[in-house]
Order: sequence, then C-alpha cells, then structure tokens
Amino acid sequence: MSHVTRLGIMGGTFDPIHYGHLVTAEGARDRLGLDQVIFIPAGRPPHKPECDITDPWDRYIMTELATASNFFFHTSPIEVSRPGPSYTIDTVQAVMDQYPGAQIYFITGADAVLDILTWKNFEKLLSLCYFVAATRPGYQLDELWKKLEVYLEFPRETVLCMEVPALAISSTDIRRRVREGKTIKYLLPEPVENYIVKKNLYKHTGNLEKS
Repeated sequence: MSHVTRLGIMGGTFDPIHYGHLVTAEGARDRLGLDQVIFIPAGRPPHKPECDITDPWDRYIMTELATASNFFFHTSPIEVSRPGPSYTIDTVQAVMDQYPGAQIYFITGADAVLDILTWKNFEKLLSLCYFVAATRPGYQLDELWKKLEVYLEFPRETVLCMEVPALAISSTDIRRRVREGKTIKYLLPEPVENYIVKKNLYKHTGNLEKS
C-alpha cells in the first residue's frame, strides 16, 4: 500500500511567532504522524485592520528563523505573496494542488475554530481537511461542539483537540513587553528576538490587538 502524505498547515499571523506556536506544531506532528508541517504566515487577514499588523515579509522572515532548526518544519510564502485578503480556503486548496492526494490537517487555536462559521466557504473547508484545535489545559470545548453540531452535519473526528501547556504564551503579550521595555527572552527563539531588536519592531503603540 502506498504511503499517504500527511501534511500539517500551521496558519497564523505570527506577529511574532513564539514557542507556543512551535510546541503546538511539534505536538501535532508527533501525535498525528505528520510528514511535515508547513507554516504559512497570513498575508492580509480579513478580520484584522492592515495597520495593526507588522509587515508580512518581516513576519515571514521571523517564521523562517524560528522553524529552520526542525527538519519537519517548512515555511511557505503563499499568503504573503498573494494580493488581497488571505482566506484559509484558498490556502488549503493551494496546498492540495501542490501535494495531490495528501491528507491535510489545519492546526490552529480552539478560539479560532470557534469562529469557523464566519470563515469563507466554511462547509467546503471542513470537507477538505481536518482541524487540529490547540487548547490550554482545562479549556472547555462544549461551546465549540455546540456551535459546529447545530449548523453542520459532519463526523466529530473532523476536529481534533490537543492540549498545549505553552499556549499561555501570546504574541499580544510579547508585543506589549517590547513596547514597555520588558524582557521577551525564552518566550520565543533567540533568532526571532534578535530580528525584533534589529528591525526595531513593536516599539510603537500599534500592533497590540490580540493574535
């Protein structure tokens, strides 16, 4: 029997990428036996004002720096290179075109999955890939199941849940720490920290919204 490629897609703004993202991706890779995890920094997320987000290529470079040491991790510029808003359905379809026959697992936070009904072509999206909902330990998933089961008829195994202790780290907090002159060491990889310092990112009062 031929091997079916199992791909993880780690989508997010990554503003900046941190250890919570990396631990989530590695946990999903290990648990699900993924052949690789593709990190795809969002280009222009339709739900966030463009002025609140760091330049897409800065976020792409930080993601490359953070993932370079893991053989199973790769970074793709397909969203930052794409003009216009970035929609998950378009990204998943682009990955499927690039890897015909692959089984796709879209890895994201449980809070993001709760908003899935507002995503473009969400019903088609759920038919194309599995979702891996990363949660903090003790996170209550009842609201997620209620929302999905009321509006959709789909097997529960379409959404897989995974506890990740490192999700206590947040990009929002890191940006705030930089603005306030506090340390961010050990919250994210050192090359990313060095890039933030070199490019003087997050010193202004913007970019403080949740991500």
